[in-house]
This record gives sequence, C-alpha cells and structure tokens, in this order.
Amino acid sequence: MVPPAAGRAGMAALTSPAPADRRRDARGNGSAPADNGAPERATTWPPQDRPLNLEAVGARWQIALDAAQAALLSAKHYLPEHQLHEHAIRLAGERAQVTSLLDALARDQHVKARFSRLRLPPWEARRLLGLGPDVAACIFNLDGVLIGSAAAHAAAWAVTFDELISRRIERTGGQFAPFNPGVDYTRHIHGKPRLDGVRAFLASRGIRLPEGDPRDAPGAETVHGLANRKRDVLLRLLDEHAPAAFEGSRQYLEIARDAGLRIAVVSASANTHRILEGAALADLIEGIVDGDAMLAEHLRPKPAPDTLLAACRQIGATPESSAAFETTPAGVSAARAAGFELVVGVEGITRADALRAADADVVIASLAELLDRVPVP
Repeated sequence: MVPPAAGRAGMAALTSPAPADRRRDARGNGSAPADNGAPERATTWPPQDRPLNLEAVGARWQIALDAAQAALLSAKHYLPEHQLHEHAIRLAGERAQVTSLLDALARDQHVKARFSRLRLPPWEARRLLGLGPDVAACIFNLDGVLIGSAAAHAAAWAVTFDELISRRIERTGGQFAPFNPGVDYTRHIHGKPRLDGVRAFLASRGIRLPEGDPRDAPGAETVHGLANRKRDVLLRLLDEHAPAAFEGSRQYLEIARDAGLRIAVVSASANTHRILEGAALADLIEGIVDGDAMLAEHLRPKPAPDTLLAACRQIGATPESSAAFETTPAGVSAARAAGFELVVGVEGITRADALRAADADVVIASLAELLDRVPVP
C-alpha cells in the first residue's frame, strides 16, 4: 500500500498534465488563456508535443518519498514503535517498487537514466534489517533462505534414482528401497555437489558403480551418468515451473543493498545462476559460490567453512564483519568455524531446536520475520 503523502505526490508526478499554456503581456505577467469559444483540447500524458521527462518524474518521487520519511521521523514521539516499524517497512517497499518501475520505464523509452537515488537511506535500511551495526555483508544459503528450490531438486533426484533402482530390481531380483525425498534428500544430498550426492545415496543402498566420465549419457549406470540424468530432469522441471522467492526475500535483499551491505549466495547446485534468474533475484546478488565453484576450487561441503569463506573473498568481505544465513546444523557449524559475526538459522529444512543446538545466534522462520520484528528503541 502506498503511504498517502508519497502516493499523492508521486501519482501527480506521473499522471497530472502539464500546466496549461499561459499568454504573457509586455511586462511578462501571466494571464489566463483567451476564451475564444473553441472546445477545450483533450489532455494526454505524456503531452504529444514533448517527450516524458523521466528525470523530473524521478525528482518528484524523490521529494514525495523523502517527505514521507521525514514524517515518520517526526512521528516517533507520537506513534507506537510497532506502527512506526510497519510504516517504515511499507515505505521501503514503495521505494524499491518505484525505483524498479522507473528503471523499467527508462529502458522502454531508451533513456539513459537510473533511479538508485530513490532507494532507502542507508541508516534507515540498516535499522530495518535487524542486524548489528558491525555487519557489512550478508552470505545467504540459497535453498531454504531465499528460495524453496529443495522440492525441485528432490523431485529430480527421485526420478533419477528410481529409474536406476527399478532397472536393478528387474535385472537382479534384489530388494532396494526407493529414493525417499523426505529422508534421503536431507541425509545424503542437500548441500553437496551433484557427484557427491550420487556417491552418498548409492552407498546408502549398498550399490557400487564406476565413476565414468563427464561425457557419459544421462542415465548411464555410472556416477557421472546419474549426475547428468539428474541435471537434465532438473532443467526440465525448472523450465516447467521455476521456484519462486520466499515472501520477504526480495524485499530483504533490496533493503540490504540500500544499507550498503555486500551480498553473496552459497549453494551446492550447479544451476544456482539459473534459479536466481527464474526467481528474479539475480540483480541483487554480487557473489555466487555454487556447485561448479566447489569443484573448480576444491571446496569442501559444509560443515567445513570453505564455501562461506570463498563467498566472503568473492565480495571483499571478512567473516568477522558478516552475517551468515543457514538452514541446517551443518551450515551453522560451518559459519561458526569461519568466524562469522552473526549466524542466523532459518527454519524449513531443519527444526528450530536443531539450529539452536548447533549454536545459531538467532532462529527465524523467514527473512520476512526479521523485517517484521520491532526494533529495540
């Protein structure tokens, strides 16, 4: 919802017609247009005889949004803290929305203009994030924190392993338990590069396969063949239905950017870039450490701190000045081992008590919860 002050001024900037032409006398004084009995010409926006001045529109929005911000500051002595916080969150969302819309309009009009100045003032953005004053960067685990992509990964693994097990049962007559997405994904797959996930699941079923080659056909009974099959199934699933960002994820990232924080994402998936693009979050991420980076740089999976440290290096941050957002005890342990200033556990894949037991500083249900919390005066 648009705050009244910002909404009225902003909409006026976007929709009100230009002032009517005024005649001027010899002294330069304005006078009303002469009434010659002709019907009044219909007004269109933008006026047909001149291009839309996006810089002027942006300036008017700037005035409106800053006026709303000043009004909130003035109201701190009169409104309860929770109401002030609610209005601040709404205003932050409006700033981000207006900025995105004006940037999109500039692209459509082929105008070289950026409206980053409309973003939330850094001091206000930092207050809304619920982080300490020493935090200068945020490292987010992708799945379970920003995006719910685990279901797509688990479904792709289920197709891959169930095909293998069906063939082996038919060929050998043996008994092999099928892939259980609710148990096997978390226990053997989550947080590991694709090849390691294949090896771990096969070991859990007592199945040995040759390593094979990266060029193996998808579905071939090799470690690489199964990994290639999972990749193909996942890409098809992503084409059919890309995972959406969790409620509050994009707004939290936008506010973190406005606060001047560096932002990176860690994921064992080799399709991290594609998933972020599909969820419309890629433009807010500076650094990415994914499954391909883990293989190329020989980074150990969590609970080793390797991926988190690599993410810090990528964006020029230090763990001592960063916050880590993790979804598993292994992720929390990795952040602790890396020496992060703040470790936030996010429920979903793991229960809150397990995250607390792993020594998370705070446990939340989602990033939206951090934004909804009333800051301590």
